Amino acid sequence: MADRPQKLLTPGPTSVPPSVLRALSKPVLHHRSPDFAAVFELAQERLREVFRTENEVLVFTSSGTGAFESAVVNLLSPGDRVLAVSQGEFGERWQAMARAFGCDVVPLTYPWGEAPRPAGLREALAESGAATAFIVHSETSTGVVCDLEPLLAVCREEGVLSVVDAVSSLGAVPLETDAWGADVVVTGSQKALMTPPGLAFAAVSDRAWERTVEATLPRFYWDWARQRRAQAKRSTPFTPPTSTVVALVEALGLVLEGGLDAAFARHRALGRACRAGIKSIGLELYSPEDDSAAVLTGALTPEGIDAVELRLALRDRHGITIAGGHGDLVSRLFRIGHIGHVTIDDIAEALGAIEVELREAGADVEPGRAAPAAFEAFGSVAAAG
Repeated sequence: MADRPQKLLTPGPTSVPPSVLRALSKPVLHHRSPDFAAVFELAQERLREVFRTENEVLVFTSSGTGAFESAVVNLLSPGDRVLAVSQGEFGERWQAMARAFGCDVVPLTYPWGEAPRPAGLREALAESGAATAFIVHSETSTGVVCDLEPLLAVCREEGVLSVVDAVSSLGAVPLETDAWGADVVVTGSQKALMTPPGLAFAAVSDRAWERTVEATLPRFYWDWARQRRAQAKRSTPFTPPTSTVVALVEALGLVLEGGLDAAFARHRALGRACRAGIKSIGLELYSPEDDSAAVLTGALTPEGIDAVELRLALRDRHGITIAGGHGDLVSRLFRIGHIGHVTIDDIAEALGAIEVELREAGADVEPGRAAPAAFEAFGSVAAAG
């Protein structure tokens, strides 16, 4: 593997802005010091702004999966029936997790690449009798970002507690935790929040807190009540990655500086630019061909060209890391992330490198088309907005 620095164009981890790296390099704070307490309090304030919630946002030292496990063990009891909606790799992961804890999982499974629909969710909830529903907002295995608001409306109307996987969506696309009535929303630091991996968050509604009283699955590290008591004192029950929290405060400041709506518009524009560049060289899109695909763009290589080899060439010869496919699509699908600290220049550079490597592999690709198409699409969005 080449040791050259890599530009990350993946759905996570994402590249980190220079000011965030500088914050990360400051002297380490003690986790029980007044200095860290002030930083942690500011982190919580900014997290509530990004989540668009007045509720408690719990902070864990873990990946996003850890925050999701915290939802399982704090909300459920052995044998509880839960509806787990899946339209890709990560929906299937949440089904497997709930089963691992002895829950009665009713899967609502859509073909990869499709988005869940309110009518299907309502019917499945009525048939299953489940009192909890797991929903993936942004399914990064396919690039599909579901229309979350009407799905949450169904959960509220049916009296069902909603748990939302927003690991790759929060800060990249609209998500109104309180206004849409989400009960639990989980995410991680390493995606659109532009912070190194290591932190995960769970925004918890009053309804969800009420459920924790009756839930009996064992928890210790993931105990929301323990975490909440510590956070009330501007602290955590266990040692957090203090330097990463310092970096998080800086990153959240950057996210909020221009306003969340501007961040959403930038991600939409980058998605349009990436799709335009991909289509200009004749490749087939795998992710949706609309603005719901603001998190990443998935595309298929031409027949006979291995996507794995393409990714390795981009990494080793160009210093660009993109993501691969899952399951049966591993040899054809590649995914370009455009969330977090990504610019139109980064997208254009990656598309140009893809052209070079596809030609090298024998594809009939005319060089020099993708970057201009991307710039044109990005500029048209900027001019309109």
